[in-house]
Amino acid sequence: MEFALAPDGVQVRNDSYANPDEHEYLVEVEDELPISCTCPADETYSGACKHRVAVAIRRPILEVATQQQLIADGGISERQATKRRSEREEESPDNPDCDCADLSGDFPCWDCYYNGRRDLPDE
Repeated sequence: MEFALAPDGVQVRNDSYANPDEHEYLVEVEDELPISCTCPADETYSGACKHRVAVAIRRPILEVATQQQLIADGGISERQATKRRSEREEESPDNPDCDCADLSGDFPCWDCYYNGRRDLPDE
């Protein structure tokens, strides 16, 4: 089988057929699990099809598909989060970009919220 990243998951192509173009399916990945496939077997039978299983047992492919989905959804990767945390720890408490003092209540300025120095108030 051949694998390629697609915007909605992983494109799986079964090259063992004479016409592999006719045996290419999209496996949708959600929360690090292959949840559906466009192949006829996935719709017909109750268990996971061979394409979903093939993606599930190839951890690097599953991780990249999940990472791509996370970033496309506006989330940040663990690598980015770690980098941001280390950058925050290196920053001095006197941040020239901070406008929190000009705001009313406990609401943080964008720079402090975005860089994780302050959270939004609970209420």
